[in-house]
Amino acid sequence: MSAKVKNWDVNRIRKAFLEYFEGKGHKVVPSAPVVIKNDPTLLFTNAGMNQFKDVFLGNDNRAEKRVADAQKCLRASGKHNDLEEVGVDTYHHTLFEMLGNWSFGDYFKKEAIDMAWELLTQVYGIDPADLYITIFEGDKKDGTQADEEAREYWLNHLPADRILEFDKKDNFWEMGKTGPCGPCSEIHIDIRSEEEKKQQDARELVNMDHPQVIEIWNLVFIQYNRMADEKLVPLPSKHIDTGMGLERLAMVLQGKQSNYDTDVFSGLIGHLESLSGRSYASSEGKEEVAFRAISDHIRAVAFTIADGQLPSNNKAGYVIRRILRRAVRYGYSFLNLKEPFMYTLIPVLSEQMGESYPELRSQEQFIAQVIREEEEGFLRTLDKGIDRLQKILQNGNQVDGKSAFELYDTFGFPIDLTELIASEENASVDREGYEVELEKQKNRSRERNLLETDDWVELTGESTTGQFLGYDQLQADVQIQKYRKVNQKGKEFYQLVLDQTPFYPEGGGQVGDKGTLVFGDQTIAVFDTKKENDLIVHFTKELPADASLSGRATVYSGPRQDTASNHSATHLLHHVLRKHLGNHVEQKGSMVNKDYLRFDFSHFQKVSEEELATIEKEVNEWIDARVPLDERRSVPLAEAKGMGAMSLFGEKYGEEVRVIKFGDSIELCGGTHVGNTGDIKYFKITGESSISAGVRRIEAVTGQGAMALLEQKETTLDELMALLGNPKDIKASVSQLMEDKNKLEKKLAQFDEARKAELVQSLKNNAVSKDGMAIMSAVTDLDTKKVRDICFQLQKEVDGAVVVIGSKMADKAGLSVLIDKGLVEEKSLNAIQMIKEVSSLIRGGGGGQPFFATAGGKEPAGVDQAVEQIVSSL
Repeated sequence: MSAKVKNWDVNRIRKAFLEYFEGKGHKVVPSAPVVIKNDPTLLFTNAGMNQFKDVFLGNDNRAEKRVADAQKCLRASGKHNDLEEVGVDTYHHTLFEMLGNWSFGDYFKKEAIDMAWELLTQVYGIDPADLYITIFEGDKKDGTQADEEAREYWLNHLPADRILEFDKKDNFWEMGKTGPCGPCSEIHIDIRSEEEKKQQDARELVNMDHPQVIEIWNLVFIQYNRMADEKLVPLPSKHIDTGMGLERLAMVLQGKQSNYDTDVFSGLIGHLESLSGRSYASSEGKEEVAFRAISDHIRAVAFTIADGQLPSNNKAGYVIRRILRRAVRYGYSFLNLKEPFMYTLIPVLSEQMGESYPELRSQEQFIAQVIREEEEGFLRTLDKGIDRLQKILQNGNQVDGKSAFELYDTFGFPIDLTELIASEENASVDREGYEVELEKQKNRSRERNLLETDDWVELTGESTTGQFLGYDQLQADVQIQKYRKVNQKGKEFYQLVLDQTPFYPEGGGQVGDKGTLVFGDQTIAVFDTKKENDLIVHFTKELPADASLSGRATVYSGPRQDTASNHSATHLLHHVLRKHLGNHVEQKGSMVNKDYLRFDFSHFQKVSEEELATIEKEVNEWIDARVPLDERRSVPLAEAKGMGAMSLFGEKYGEEVRVIKFGDSIELCGGTHVGNTGDIKYFKITGESSISAGVRRIEAVTGQGAMALLEQKETTLDELMALLGNPKDIKASVSQLMEDKNKLEKKLAQFDEARKAELVQSLKNNAVSKDGMAIMSAVTDLDTKKVRDICFQLQKEVDGAVVVIGSKMADKAGLSVLIDKGLVEEKSLNAIQMIKEVSSLIRGGGGGQPFFATAGGKEPAGVDQAVEQIVSSL
């Protein structure tokens, strides 16, 4: 059965994969978010195994031994970075879907190989004659032999001459420098024409980056643990980890020669053709690359925004902004798309992928709004950057490295855009100098964020995430299971993993707990608690003298209670916001600590003062009603959603979740909460603002923080009343005061205008003619802005004007020098130089341009001498 006989659209391909493995006893699980949290080693999910990393590390004893999924992956940063290849070739992508099946200590090589072969050849109908297999050839340094076991199983399906050996680089998979690893078998396919197949044997093209002889599936046999000394130790349980790129598989099954010719991208490319009035099929060069890059990049940007990561200037947010700007640049430069266009692709993407990934449909308007505002901002920057580049090119036929870096750093210009525009002007770019400046920036960043960690020191030989007890107790007897030393910015501290803990690790917007660990007579402060993958990690500045002792862990109860109060208030706030603003409101971030709460949410306009007052009033009504907490643990995810529980896009949920319910407010949440809304005491909004496109922020305080704020405001009001003579109507008194102030300011402005006019006339009347110059000088108490206006008025009204004015303003001094532009060149005069020569007299400094310069200082007494000295030098 040929793969091309069936109509294998991409949704059918995905569904067939999951149904096949479900039929083989695998639990089908949803894709994890593409943006990774609680893992300091990764910004994005870059492989299907990321969400199962803790299973391989032994930190998670998963109930299901067989799992399959379709995982959103992003490779645009770090070790796995395909960004520069995207669009240039036909098969690299930033965002892609990885189809995978896993065995956690269940089946191994034979079953994985047999199932892969059956799926490809019998379900998908791929011709076995087009498939080639690679196996690990062994490595002398590691003391490993060729993977004869895998070869033996593959021989059941295809001849020996199509089973090829490759080295460690291609056929040995490792998670990192240490940890679970093992040999792998890659399945490659030859999709060349029959004529090309006859001309050259595909065996010569495997792993040679040929665009039609490509890897489609990798079967990883995790059987070793790489130790810190680089030795390999066999694992007690062997695992299977496989990954097959859906986009490449679609190319194969749909009989295409490019991923971009499949229905994964055809809808997006068709929309771009309509927008640009150009044909992808007939495009070539940079125009062809633009079609491919844009249709790829919109997927990466949309999914990351849907998963809660907005474009920004930091970390993951910056990567997304860079991808978006790269796409906008391609449209601007090569498809003549000068207005925002990327956001118009979102409905197309939502229609195509929304069934499998509902977060696209539910947030379609929000995603489009964020992208549109990002586009508008960059297009304004793009124009400014092009203007700046044109000015640089006026001074020569090369853009120096520092200027190229300035265009990148200040205007967001990719270096290739700078090179393109320069080449159109027959100019070059100092790429080497640019790389030097870029490396300097990277080094500065590394120095700011340098984090070095030692290997974990295992104390008990057991592996655990440390059972969390903090919902029910703030103290517990504990044992340190492992620890490691950390060095960050020259400061050393320790990270400890306990067998159980009452400490809440930072997550869900809530800060980590602080407290103490007592071992014998030694008390150690815990200054933070975080989650790393599934490990609860306690931060301390010291270790116990005897780390093998049992100890007592205690969480500081006051901060925990205040934090819980703020966290519960965010749930009430979220519920009330949706009621009054609409169901489009969804949480986009939060910060909850003992002092205040911060809640970010999707909304496209400012929340009015009236709306804020209503929202605050209703939250307080919930507090006054003393609604009890209904906490439910280990609720099946489907049951929780059936209850109407709000979930957050971008959060990773297991099969069982924790539900927090206060009346009609129902959310999935792992944080700590009050037992009764009355414990919150009071809720007070302290601010509302915009933080990005389509995202608003409300800041508030509760409990003691709210009471302290009200007391502070009451004290301020009492002081203000006293200053005003304790009026009966303070509002009317302040209004009258403001009215009187405005009247006085108008009179003062009129008086100053009269004085400016008087000084201008005086300077004209007393001008000294000398060698074609009309020298005018004075000392005044007018401020520097008014003096500047006077200088430029005289420039317009007096030929050959040279104006020197000193200002004395209480304890401040100012100097201003203006020279007619014609005199600057004719007589080689320089206002900057004149200012610098006398600035020490007023204990200050300044600068400007040759025709106009100013200085400010702290010595008014020196102003007269400075003015005289400048005039006498003319």
